[in-house]
Amino acid sequence: MKARSIRSPMDESEARSLRAGEIVTLSGELFTARDEAHLRILELLRSRHELPFRLEGMAVYHCGPIMRQDGTWKVVAAGPTTSARLDRLAPELIRKCRPRLLIGKGGMSSETLEAMKEVGCAYLAFPGGAAVLAADALPEVLGVHWEDLGMPEAVWHLRAENFGPLVVAMDSHGRSLFKEVEDAVRKRSVLI
Repeated sequence: MKARSIRSPMDESEARSLRAGEIVTLSGELFTARDEAHLRILELLRSRHELPFRLEGMAVYHCGPIMRQDGTWKVVAAGPTTSARLDRLAPELIRKCRPRLLIGKGGMSSETLEAMKEVGCAYLAFPGGAAVLAADALPEVLGVHWEDLGMPEAVWHLRAENFGPLVVAMDSHGRSLFKEVEDAVRKRSVLI
C-alpha cells in the first residue's frame, strides 16, 4: 500500500479526510509534547495566558526526543511515547488548542476520540523502536520552548520530511483501530 503524503499545518477538512487504516507520511511542522508540556499548556490557558506557540492546525507528537547541540540543535532519536499517558489531558488540549494531528504509540481513550470527532483531529500511530528512523525524518529544529522542563519534556518545534510511515489509527469519524482490535479479542475470548 502506497503511503499518502500529508502536510502540517492542515485545516479541519484535510484532517477529516483522513480515514482509519490509511498509511501516511507527514511533511511540514510539528511540535513535541509530553506530560509536563501538556500540563503547562493547560495551566496557561486556564489562567487566560497565551502560549508562546500556536497549536491550532498543527501536529502534536507525543515524544521526548534526544537532542544534540553542535552550534545548532539536531534530533538524535525521536521515538514516540505511549499516548495513553496523556489521556487525562488530551481531550481538553484538543478542544482548546485545536491541533489536527496527534502522533504517538498505543492509542488513546474514547474520551480523547470524542474530542477528536468534535474538533476534526486524527491520531497517527508511529512504530515503537524506530527512534532513529524518526530522527532522520526530522532534519530541522525550528525552535524550542520551556527548556526548564528538561530535554524530553520541552516543546520542540520541528520540521518533518516524509515522517513515517504513520498509520491513521483513530479518525475524526469515531473509528479507532485499537478499539476494533480490543473488540475482536474480546469476541474471540468469549468463544473459547
